[in-house]
Amino acid sequence: MATVYKAKCHVLNRFVAVKILRDEYTTDTEFIKRFNTEAQAAASLTHPNIVSIFDVGNEGNLYYIVMELVQGKTLKEIISEDGALPWKWSVNVAIQIASALEVAHKNGIVHRDIKPHNIIITEEGVAKVTDFGIAKAVSNSTITAFGTTIGSVHYFSPEHARGGFTDAKSDLYSLGVVMYEMVTGRVPFDADTPVSVALKQMQEIPKEPIKLQPSLPISVNNIIMKALEKDPNTRYQSATDMLKDLTLCLKKPEENIAEKKQIEGDLPTQRVPIINSVSNEENKKPEKKKNKVVVFFEKHKVLKVFAFIIGAILLFAMVMGITYLITNSLREKDVPIINLEGMSLEEAKAELEKIKVNLEVEKEEFDAEVPEGYIISQNPNYRENYKIKEKSTIKVVVSKGKELVKVTKFVGMKKEDAVQAIKDLGLVEEVIEEISTTVEAGIVIRQEPEVDTEAETGSTVKIYVSKGNGITQVEVPDVVNQTEEQAVAVLEARGLKVEKKYRTDTTKSAGMVLEQDVDAKTMVDEGTTVTITINQLPEVKQGTVNVYVRSLTGYQPQKDENGVTIEPENVEVRIVVGEDVQFRESFPPDTEKVTANIQGIGNVIVKVYVDDVMRKTQTIDLNSNNTVLDVR
Repeated sequence: MATVYKAKCHVLNRFVAVKILRDEYTTDTEFIKRFNTEAQAAASLTHPNIVSIFDVGNEGNLYYIVMELVQGKTLKEIISEDGALPWKWSVNVAIQIASALEVAHKNGIVHRDIKPHNIIITEEGVAKVTDFGIAKAVSNSTITAFGTTIGSVHYFSPEHARGGFTDAKSDLYSLGVVMYEMVTGRVPFDADTPVSVALKQMQEIPKEPIKLQPSLPISVNNIIMKALEKDPNTRYQSATDMLKDLTLCLKKPEENIAEKKQIEGDLPTQRVPIINSVSNEENKKPEKKKNKVVVFFEKHKVLKVFAFIIGAILLFAMVMGITYLITNSLREKDVPIINLEGMSLEEAKAELEKIKVNLEVEKEEFDAEVPEGYIISQNPNYRENYKIKEKSTIKVVVSKGKELVKVTKFVGMKKEDAVQAIKDLGLVEEVIEEISTTVEAGIVIRQEPEVDTEAETGSTVKIYVSKGNGITQVEVPDVVNQTEEQAVAVLEARGLKVEKKYRTDTTKSAGMVLEQDVDAKTMVDEGTTVTITINQLPEVKQGTVNVYVRSLTGYQPQKDENGVTIEPENVEVRIVVGEDVQFRESFPPDTEKVTANIQGIGNVIVKVYVDDVMRKTQTIDLNSNNTVLDVR
């Protein structure tokens, strides 16, 4: 009926959907009425599961409705992509739809076109009912919309198909069809023409969804079948009733809710005899003479009560005894279950015959690990100390062995395409690279096994791939500012050879790479030599300086006028290597010798001071072993 556009409202700064009636309908008064009906019906409804209407109007022959823009997919798109949906998710969606219908029905509005196409599931998982294009305000005189039956034939109710009266229960039938499609992935009725589908809607009983999806809970199955009742009187009478059952089935999925109940009084007309009537002949029968025992008990009523109680007890005991004997004779014996997995089918049959249990092959499957004719699994499963009844049946899945596939041609394909093709066949690839002067690198040269050979799934296919002329191009890495060891390791890992040069740069650490003769990121042949320049700083050496303080100062003890030795002041010994003061300490002037360690690179100038008086200056070579300078 209409085209829907995405638009932006500049007043409220939000995106909206604008539905505009198609041009071919703007001259049709009936369609304009339907279009306006949609606007009036939907605009009066406010519910989180109903698409909101913001504005309605027309400009000339342009009739439009401004509504909420819903981001998501239609339920039909989800079913088409995923097939049968999980029952809990389906029930939750059905609850939201039923909640929307409950509000619409209470406002006197029947949707009349409930189907997965008109239900949008938002990105947050919220169901939104849209398109009230054929919804109508309910009235007693409404039979069809404008004299025609409008709707989607796979989803509308039998009364809708007949063109009869449609009400809230018709929407619930359509919701039942939507639930059926969600849990099974298919609609209840399908045919080549719409008329054929409509006839099926009116005449045929749908196949129960639990037969298509055995894992479906019985409660969900019953809810769907009750919603799909042909007679509106046996269907759900309101969305509220259906909501109660949908909510209950989530809590108690295996409870047998929503069962179809027989309508009271629905019995055929028949002749019934008059109760308590007595024929004249019965009245004329003479009274029989009472038995002496009866007369005795009539006179002794207390004994009659005791006799009745004793008789009842004896009768009860006799019935219980007979029941026990019959039950024991009919009861099947319990036997321990046998683990059949890994047995051959013949072995399993022989073992089960011994304990009088039947074997049924449920299906056969290919299996890469279990040999052909051997059992993969069983139902019920084997459990220790678990028992089953005699004459019960164990169902088994039997292996057909490894699946055989025909090997296709991989020669001439790119390596990546060939590997994917091998995986798609259920085989395992083994890639072997070879030098080839005739085949481009990365192309398959030959294969094992050959084309059209049958191979078991999981077996290996060898493909020999060209690596070109054998000379591989590699990218030169950047090794500047790396240590000598790191640079050599990185270059050799790329298949490059390394030559070393040395020079001194006092601004950099020793052993660091200062430069490389091939720029980084340059593509070169594998095996190319790259020369790196390594920073080599001179080695710092150690030396010893012996300062003979007493000899240098010429110290002689001094005594005062009383003959007491005067305590002398300390003298400072300072040793300068080049420009660095490497030793400075004070000692008594009578100290025989002061030993100090110095360090430097190669030839150094050593200056020795005693109390700021230079006693000696000398150039020494620290590269010599055991360098010692004596200052006397």
